[in-house]
Amino acid sequence: MKAIKVTELKKYLMSRTQEEMVNEVTELFQIIKEVKQYYTMKLDTQGAQQVLETYKNIITHEFFPNRGFGKARLSVAKKAISDFKKLSDSPLNNADIMLHYVENGVQFTEFYGAIDERFYTSMENMFDDVVKYILKYKLLESNEDRCKDIIKRATDGWGFQDTLKEIYKTNVELYG
Repeated sequence: MKAIKVTELKKYLMSRTQEEMVNEVTELFQIIKEVKQYYTMKLDTQGAQQVLETYKNIITHEFFPNRGFGKARLSVAKKAISDFKKLSDSPLNNADIMLHYVENGVQFTEFYGAIDERFYTSMENMFDDVVKYILKYKLLESNEDRCKDIIKRATDGWGFQDTLKEIYKTNVELYG
């Protein structure tokens, strides 16, 4: 299958009447979940919060399912972040879901003890990304307590807490 280029798509869209375009977008809205979520976030602030909660629940479920033990499949949780960020143009919501990932990781280590190095590296990398993101969009004031709580609750194992402290301190000094 040949991939269609943006220029071809634009040419096609320009050839459609307004009514045909409305019908096409409506059809996409009805059959593709992500299109519905995208327009829900664009058109309804309460709906945007619901979409955020849907993706946060995917993350929470990976660490703390309703039944059984958490699988902590980091790829599934990080995909939820990536998928949400494709839909969201809200820096506040994007920071929220990234922090949610790290908070769940920290809580997971509180419940289940030391995890492997890959787990901690993933949490540290996401924390570094979210702190930089928060500073870039000037959201530190509204997220500072959450960042500090993550550091405070982090385990000492594998130097996890020290690394989070250093990430926070360095980024705030450089970009804050």
